[in-house]
Amino acid sequence: MSIKKHYIILVTLSFSLILQQAAAQAKRIISLSSAISETVNALGYGKSILATDVTSVSPEEINRLPKVSRNRSFSVESITAFRPDLILVPEGDFSKENLYQFKSLGIRVVSIRQEFSVEGATKFIRQIATAIGDKARGEQLAQKTENSVNTTLSQLKKGNKAPKVLFIYARGVGTMNVAGKGSSIDAIIKLAGGKNAIQEFSDFKPYTTEALVKSNPDIILMFDFGLSSLGGREAFLELPGVAYTNAGKNKRIVEMNGPLLINFSNRLPEAIKTLNNRIL
Repeated sequence: MSIKKHYIILVTLSFSLILQQAAAQAKRIISLSSAISETVNALGYGKSILATDVTSVSPEEINRLPKVSRNRSFSVESITAFRPDLILVPEGDFSKENLYQFKSLGIRVVSIRQEFSVEGATKFIRQIATAIGDKARGEQLAQKTENSVNTTLSQLKKGNKAPKVLFIYARGVGTMNVAGKGSSIDAIIKLAGGKNAIQEFSDFKPYTTEALVKSNPDIILMFDFGLSSLGGREAFLELPGVAYTNAGKNKRIVEMNGPLLINFSNRLPEAIKTLNNRIL
C-alpha cells in the first residue's frame, strides 16, 4: 500500500470516529443534582441541559432552567415532557420502577455515584463526561481539578489544633439535623483543616440541645439558607444550649453556600479554600 493511500485511509477513519463521537454525544440532558448540573456546565455542555432539579441553582444560567422536581421528589411525566436523550441522576434517587419507565420510553438514564474525597471528585467528573460522550474533555477537567485541589491543600492556613466543627442542617427550628461521620460535610471539614465534632454516628441525625452541648464545638457551620431560616446569626445564638458551647461563647457561627460546600466535583478547590479561611 502506498503512503498516499495509507494516509487517506487514516484520515477517513479519523473523520468517521469524530462523526460517531458527535452522534453519540448527548444533546438533550436532564441533570438531577446541583453537583451534576454544575459539572455538566463546567464540561461545556450547559446549553444542552433542558431542565434540572430544585437544588441546581448555580451558576445563574442553570438556576434559570425549568425544574422537574419538588423537594427531592421527581415527576416522570414532567421529565419525559422535555424529550431528553440522557438523564443524569444521583445513584439511588430513582426507583426500579422509574428506571423501567424511562428505559421503556427509550430514554437513557445514567446513575452517578458520588464519593466524598479528592479522588471521588475526579471520578465524578469522568463519570459524567463519559455519560455525555466526551471522555477527552472529562479527562482535562478532572486533571485540572486534581491539580487545583493539590495546590489549594498545600496553601491552607493551619492552626495549632484542628477546630471542632459542628454542621447543622436547618429548614427552620422544626427541621434541624447534624452531620456525622461519612457524610459530604464530614469530608469537607477534614479537607479544610477542621475536625467534625460528631464522631458517634454516621450521616445525619436530628439535632438536640443535649447533643449540641455534649459535642461542644469550637465552630458551628451552616448553609447560608439554613441560618437565614432560623432568623440569622443573632437569633441562632439565642437558641437553647448554644451559649454553653465554645462556638456560642465566641460567636463562631459560620455560614457557607450550600451547593459549593457539597459540590465534590470541579468546585472542590474553591470549597476547601473558602471553608479553611472561615474556620482557621
